[in-house]
Amino acid sequence: MPKNIILHFLLFFLSLNVIAQNDTISKKELRKQKKEIKKKTVYNDSIFLSNDNILVGEIKKMDVSVLTLKTKYSDSDFKIKWQKIKKIKSDRYFVIALNDGQRFNSSINSVDKKDGKVFLDSGVNTFEEDIINIIYLEPIGRNFLSRLTIDVDFGITITKANNLKQLTSNISSTYLANKWKASGYYKTVLSRQDSIADINRMDGKIAVDYFLKNEWFAQLSGIYLSNDDQKLKLRSTYKAGVGYYFIHNNRMVLGASGGLAMTNENYIDDTPAKKSSELYLGVGFNKYDIGDLSLLTSAILYPSITESGRYRTDINFDMKYDLPFDLYIKMSLTYNYDNQPIAGAAKEDYVFTTSFGWEFN
Repeated sequence: MPKNIILHFLLFFLSLNVIAQNDTISKKELRKQKKEIKKKTVYNDSIFLSNDNILVGEIKKMDVSVLTLKTKYSDSDFKIKWQKIKKIKSDRYFVIALNDGQRFNSSINSVDKKDGKVFLDSGVNTFEEDIINIIYLEPIGRNFLSRLTIDVDFGITITKANNLKQLTSNISSTYLANKWKASGYYKTVLSRQDSIADINRMDGKIAVDYFLKNEWFAQLSGIYLSNDDQKLKLRSTYKAGVGYYFIHNNRMVLGASGGLAMTNENYIDDTPAKKSSELYLGVGFNKYDIGDLSLLTSAILYPSITESGRYRTDINFDMKYDLPFDLYIKMSLTYNYDNQPIAGAAKEDYVFTTSFGWEFN
C-alpha cells in the first residue's frame, strides 16, 4: 500500500510539467516579451542593498523572503534577505505576487529618489508599489524545475541496548505557479527492537491550492496515514474546500480553510473497512523571517457527519534550520487523535523526529 502512495506522489509531480507549460502567459505574449529582451543570455539585473553595496547578475527567484541572485564572479548563488534590498533594476518581465493577493506578469524597476519603491508595468496597468509588499518574484520563461522545490531528509538511530534500529525519512515537494500551488510529502518511521513489536508508520499528502482574489483560495487534497498503534493499514482522506489568508507577507503566512472530506479506513486486523463523511476546519502558520530558521505548523479538526460524536485531529509541526550548500537540519512533530478508534486501538499517536537533509530549489 505505501508503494502505491509513493507512485501517486511521483506521478502527481511529473504531471505538473505538462500542466505548467501554460500556467503563466500565452505563447504569443511570451514570444513578444522574449523579443523585447532580445533573448539575452547574460543578464544585468542590479540589486542595491541597504548597506550601499551593489550586486549585478541574474535574478533567479524571490520566495519566502529570500532573493536568489546568480553572478559571473561567484561559484555559488547569492541568497539575499528581501528586507535588505532598497532598489532593484531589470529589463526583464517577472511573475509577481503581492501581499494583498494580486498576481500578474510585469517589469520591475525602482523609482528614482524613492528607496523602497518600485515601478511595476504589466502592459495593462502601471503603478508604484512598496518593494516590501512583493512576496514572490520569478523571471518569465524559466523552466519547470526552477519552480519546483524538493526537500529530502533522513534520521537514523542505532543502539546496542535491545538491538534498536530506527529509520525516519521525509520527502516533500512544492511547485508554485502563477495562479496555483501544488505540494506533497511522504514520511516514514521504521523501528526494529528485540522483544518488542516492530513499529511501522507512514503518512503522506498531495494537495493543490488555486489562488482566488482578495487572499481567498480553493483547495483539493488527499491525506494518507498508515499507523500500527491505531491499527490503520491505510486511512485515505480526500478533501475539497476554500480558505483565506489572514496574513500573507515576507515574514509569515497565517491562513485557515474548511470544507468537506471523504474518508476510507482499512485496518490491519479483521475489522471491516469503513467509509465516512466529515467536515474539516484547518489552520496553518508559517514563519520564515527569523534568520536561517523557519517554522511550519498546521492543525486540522475533522468532525464526522456520518458517525455520531466522532471527531479526529491531525497536527504537524516542523522547525527547519538552513545550513550552507542547501543542507539543513529539522525537528518534526506529528500528532494524530481519534476519539472513537476501533477496539484495541490507541486513541492517539505521535512521532517526534530529528533529521538531516538537502533542499533542491
